Amino acid sequence: MNWLTDFVKPKLSSLVTRKDSPSDLWTNCNKCNLMLYKSEHENNLFVCSHCDNHMNMNVVKRLNNFFDNKTYELINIPFENNDPLKFKDLKKYSDRMKAAQKKTDQKDAAIVAKGKIGNIEAVVFILDFNFMGGSMGQFVGEAFKIACEKAVELKCPFISVASSGGARMQEGIVSLMQLPKTVAAVNMLDQHKIPYISVLTHPTTGGVSASFAMLGDIIIAEKGSMIGFAGKRVIEETIKEQLPEDFQTAEYLLDHGMIDMVVHRKELSQTIAKVLSFVKK
Repeated sequence: MNWLTDFVKPKLSSLVTRKDSPSDLWTNCNKCNLMLYKSEHENNLFVCSHCDNHMNMNVVKRLNNFFDNKTYELINIPFENNDPLKFKDLKKYSDRMKAAQKKTDQKDAAIVAKGKIGNIEAVVFILDFNFMGGSMGQFVGEAFKIACEKAVELKCPFISVASSGGARMQEGIVSLMQLPKTVAAVNMLDQHKIPYISVLTHPTTGGVSASFAMLGDIIIAEKGSMIGFAGKRVIEETIKEQLPEDFQTAEYLLDHGMIDMVVHRKELSQTIAKVLSFVKK
């Protein structure tokens, strides 16, 4: 009889169950690599307690953080993505969509909701980076348009929260057509005197940054967010020059007058509420 294998190992196995395993309880900061206790990390709004890195935040938790008393109503987007190009790379686009839907429990990369922020009615459009990198296809473009129309209907401020790699390549030119579509929707807000607050989170790039994300009446960025169109390496290879270390960060854009403010995630909902109180006067 082996005492270690017959007694000690089974005893330890009974104490450390699958739900108690380190992979379920802990996560790593993608900047400083510190191990973070998941429940504490969530309570800290997915901000690293060591280096203050703002990590990807679940869209439902972000909505709960935005709206008063975590109370809001989701707005249905009556649109089905029909895979216009029947696109296939290593996988069929339709299969990638099904995998993303299963992973996120969302229909597509955009969610629209209405509720009160600082006791002021607002419509919020938010992109989910966990759904195919928050990429903008025909569903996202339609969701943005419907969100703007709802804000006009309710005569309340409109807020977009971007987190995206840009246009969805699997939809080709159909995806690129969403850029002018969202710009037209922003123009509609302007024509009806609806305040538009654009919130940029990490990352906001490509076609999203080249369209609605940079058109807000007030543009707020989360601390440390990467914001730009093409990647830094691509630009350096094109212009044959080395760019500053902090190029395309929220702080760099603020210093160069491209955005209005950089806000820590813990202060974001209060900041938006304060801005809404001014624009509604």
